[in-house]
Amino acid sequence: MKKKIIFKGVATAIITPFLGGEIDYGALGKIIERQIEAGINALVVGGTTGECATLSLYEKHKLYAFAKEKTEGRVPLILGASSNDTKSAAELARYASKLGADAILSVTPYYNKGTDEGLYTHFATISESSSVPVILYNVPSRTCVNLPIRTVKRLAELENIAAIKEADSSAERLMELSELGEGLALYSGNDSLTYTTLSIGGLGVISVLSNALPEEMLKITDSYFSGDMDSALREQKRLLPIIRAMFSETNPSPIKYAMEYLNLASGALRLPLTEPKESTCELIKLELSRLKIR
Repeated sequence: MKKKIIFKGVATAIITPFLGGEIDYGALGKIIERQIEAGINALVVGGTTGECATLSLYEKHKLYAFAKEKTEGRVPLILGASSNDTKSAAELARYASKLGADAILSVTPYYNKGTDEGLYTHFATISESSSVPVILYNVPSRTCVNLPIRTVKRLAELENIAAIKEADSSAERLMELSELGEGLALYSGNDSLTYTTLSIGGLGVISVLSNALPEEMLKITDSYFSGDMDSALREQKRLLPIIRAMFSETNPSPIKYAMEYLNLASGALRLPLTEPKESTCELIKLELSRLKIR
């Protein structure tokens, strides 16, 4: 079954900037404008990088409404609809749909560790609650649940489940997912595997690094889709050291430091996340300098 393509290329998993403990909408507006001006292919608001786990329902509603108004349809907007409570995730899906999101992103339910049938029914319920396409999000390093391929295949049969953001690092798993073809678009959830995902038929990446370096991440996908695979691979390799630095501590701590260092937003985080170690900060500055950025 051929599904609607939500985006092709790079979607930035936007940070949620904080100031004085509250969402800094002034900074967020500037971040969104910078991303659009850079030519980013889509924006994800309220995902892992956006610290969704520490946002209240009221904050999510306000954040999503702001992002929708700010983007003004200029770029596809993907809103987070995640929870380990199916009812809560479904309610977020309904809200995002009514608001006019282009798609929703929903993570594998954490902590509860649902059975295959439980996972299927969780996402099927979210799909039924959403009038816009659903992107599954598999990130076992955070959820301790690796969405089984057999369950993904069942979910791909649902008309409204259009894609998967795959953040497991298994090349074998990526290959298996790519076999679903037009039935389920494949996006990398790891910046380091952008080229690999494209090379097996994936459509792009939902990126952390592109918060700070959107043009650089776009060089990988733009080059690849224009047929210049060699340039795409060279750019992927060139960015690997800064990508490693961004994940040397728990995301989004390093990328928020980079954003502050580049005068793009405050690096403030919400507990239990804290600012990165001095050694991590020095590594980020070193790698940015090697790329001749600042």
